[in-house]
Amino acid sequence: MNKILFFDVDGTLYNSEKKLPESAKNALLEARHNGYELAIATGRAPFMIESLLEELDINTYVTFNGQYVVYKGEVVYTNGIEKEELAKIIAFGDARNEPVVFLDDKRMIASVCDHMMVAESLDTLRYPYPELDSSYYMQNDVYQTLIFMEEKDEPLYCEMFPNVQFVRWHPYSCDILPKGGSKAVGIEKVLDKMGITLKDAIAFGDGINDIEMLQAVGTGVAMGNGHERVKAIAHHIADHVDEDGLAKIMRKLAII
Repeated sequence: MNKILFFDVDGTLYNSEKKLPESAKNALLEARHNGYELAIATGRAPFMIESLLEELDINTYVTFNGQYVVYKGEVVYTNGIEKEELAKIIAFGDARNEPVVFLDDKRMIASVCDHMMVAESLDTLRYPYPELDSSYYMQNDVYQTLIFMEEKDEPLYCEMFPNVQFVRWHPYSCDILPKGGSKAVGIEKVLDKMGITLKDAIAFGDGINDIEMLQAVGTGVAMGNGHERVKAIAHHIADHVDEDGLAKIMRKLAII
């Protein structure tokens, strides 16, 4: 058997208290014992999942929704928005009091200080307000940029900037991804290294940014707490993450 399991973090591995349930941890360790490779596929940055990777002894991960991919500790793929395109988006948002946050593999940097939408969004990740440097993206490789604007304004951004895609993860915030970028693309980079196909992969997720991933792999599992659009395309639907949903579905699928 040469299969690999990809797990989203928030709402999939982490419960509503942003903690890894003991049942989920035990299930993953048992899956590894049964011959499965374990990997993370998240919209988070690498530095935001360090403790999780250490706890589960995982060294393969797709982060930034596919923009920064590591296989067995080695960076195998990176991607990002062109600086010129990003500058246009930032200027457009700045005129509307809609700031951005830049992320690379080690840090998070905000374009403005003390902005309510930034604070509230990042608080759901249990992350403090970032340091300030509005030109950070000009001097550094940025793998993910977050734009902070309300859902009602998202179509305006989509119309103004058709060369990128906006993937919402919070009522106040979207990830800005290159056109065609997704967790699915990152997963393919890992599978290429392993010499196996998408049908050999199983993925678990709950958010809008998990849709391409769950559609691409051989078996896509949506959490019971997931978005309705995610559950609509999944092969299987688990119970709620707070009700040991991950361990139960892994048992049902005979992974453990």
